[in-house]
Amino acid sequence: MPSNKKQSSAKTAKLASETLRTPSKSATAKSLAASVLAQTRTGKQTSAEMEAFAGRVLQSEKYSDQTKALAGSLVSQSNKDR
Repeated sequence: MPSNKKQSSAKTAKLASETLRTPSKSATAKSLAASVLAQTRTGKQTSAEMEAFAGRVLQSEKYSDQTKALAGSLVSQSNKDR
């Protein structure tokens, strides 16, 4: 897998951490949050599956602004060659 020079910001990482620690957050939000944290201070990049999932979240009306912020972070770090 190619290295990724883009990383999650400290603000987004904090949101992701808070999301994972909040029991009432949805499985969708927690999945996105886990992926965001995996890309914090690492060279990992968003997988094609997670990129597609995050894209669907961004297009949906049913998710919160916080969940969409996590999804947006993942899409912004995706492989542009895909």
